[in-house]
Amino acid sequence: VQLQASGGGSVQPGGSLRLSCAASDSSFANSAVGWFRQAPGKEREWISCVSSPSRSDGFTYYSDSVKGRFTISRDNAKNTVYLQMSSLKPEDAAVYYCAADLRTLICAQWKLSGPKAGFGSWGQGTQVTVSS
Repeated sequence: VQLQASGGGSVQPGGSLRLSCAASDSSFANSAVGWFRQAPGKEREWISCVSSPSRSDGFTYYSDSVKGRFTISRDNAKNTVYLQMSSLKPEDAAVYYCAADLRTLICAQWKLSGPKAGFGSWGQGTQVTVSS
């Protein structure tokens, strides 16, 4: 499945953005979908995941760095996963990517190991800038 992230932009600290990850076909519904980000000079970081509703009841997972501020959701009818980002901080500035994978436990594996857990599909990123 091909993925395309969108919705990035420039916001002030404390602001909000909603990112979208659109998939090319309906097999997306059987995939867990994760969001990652990479800031300049830093390693790629996993931040959130939503499991497949058909395999794992659509559970959501968050890294400590975004928990309570970001919300992941999915609309399988639209083959899209969203990342609602609120209370943005300058340290949230990065290129954001989405990834999909059919493995049932991949959300937990991403939470534990980050990108080292691998991924089935990877989308182009969208830039998020947070500055005053």
